[in-house]
Amino acid sequence: MGPGRLSGRRPARRARRWAGPLLALLACAQGCSAPVPHGGGPAQGPARTVEECSRVLPCGVTAKRVTRHLDDGRAVRISVVSVAPSAGVEVRVVHGAHVATAGTVEQLAHLAGAVAAVNGAFFATVELPGYPGYPGDVLGVEVADGRIVSEAADGATALILPGPGGGRPRVDEVATRLTLRADDGARRELDGVNRVPGRILGCGGTGGDLLAATRKPESRPRHNQLCVDDSEIVAFGPEWGVSSPPGADGSAEVLLDGRGRVTDVRRPAGGRIPRGGSTLAGIGEGADWLLAHARRGRRVARDVQVTGREGGSVLAGHTDVIGAGPALVRDGKQWINSAANGFAPGARDEREPRTVAAVKKDGTLLLAVFDGRTASSAGVSLVEAAEEVLRMGAVEAVNLDGGGSSTAVVGGELLNEPSDGEQRPVADALAVVPR
Repeated sequence: MGPGRLSGRRPARRARRWAGPLLALLACAQGCSAPVPHGGGPAQGPARTVEECSRVLPCGVTAKRVTRHLDDGRAVRISVVSVAPSAGVEVRVVHGAHVATAGTVEQLAHLAGAVAAVNGAFFATVELPGYPGYPGDVLGVEVADGRIVSEAADGATALILPGPGGGRPRVDEVATRLTLRADDGARRELDGVNRVPGRILGCGGTGGDLLAATRKPESRPRHNQLCVDDSEIVAFGPEWGVSSPPGADGSAEVLLDGRGRVTDVRRPAGGRIPRGGSTLAGIGEGADWLLAHARRGRRVARDVQVTGREGGSVLAGHTDVIGAGPALVRDGKQWINSAANGFAPGARDEREPRTVAAVKKDGTLLLAVFDGRTASSAGVSLVEAAEEVLRMGAVEAVNLDGGGSSTAVVGGELLNEPSDGEQRPVADALAVVPR
């Protein structure tokens, strides 16, 4: 991936290299000898050994790698980045120059000027018949700096990062409600943001989605399953890329300037996204609605609601949100809602490489990567991952993308051992960026 800007970021919050204030960082260098015995946590378990934790990091940020032994004696190696509430950093959701492309965690960290980063959300790596996937297409909700980049898989779990002064990170079940309002008073649901119209990988959409395999209605998240909808409108912004996806015959797309005014209409959909503007691409009845109500010179407004499980808005200021799931810990206890996130019944007991975001009682954020599929590390089940972060003091935790995607980078170097033997390009990352 070549150099590029962070999509959805305002210029004042763009990437900047952390090497500049090196003297200040050296004053807070974190280091320790290896190996050193390290006790368990509140739920005391088998002893773990610190194998590596020497990195130059800002005050309040630490990185370490530990080895634990599971109940059957198998070893698992865990890389943990810890970010205290007092640290002079922000933890952001970042992707590459465009949503429709992917990059390694190391590349995304470099673009963001991050001192540390781990992989983030599930994304469109699955190849299914009829699914024209894009490698950076996030599955589920993504909000970057208060701007929605991808709609939610309705009710799926997400990590919410309130931004500076916004409170502590938290885990919640998130839904999006998106509405279009034309100048003539007509309203319609906006089905999605920055994804191929009519194809909903992971399901959990709204407005008549059908499970592709059975053609039966499906409104819930279904992990790695494809849903379809022949009448949709999907919004594309500059964060998607240079051009929106090509549409089939009968599709339509309206081009909007920065104020939401229609500047052009094209049929079929697909083409360059206006600089500083956006587009609305429709298929089926969605295309008919656009042609009827989004005429040249008129405005089309978007109402965006991103809500938690109790119905309150999660958007405020510079909030970032990243969807994944399932939840692993709630109120300081193991709480795995795998069914609600659309996972198959046996998924909770399978040992895999995993990436987990957890929050301690004092607001400290833990980013933990569990290595797996290697001779030296067995990986963990969802249950075992929950137990391990509970030992670290977590009161909330969520499972992020895992498998070959699980990657931890600190100071521009790999901290863990990815199961593919090299870093896999991913859609987005959680990046620790100095303020």
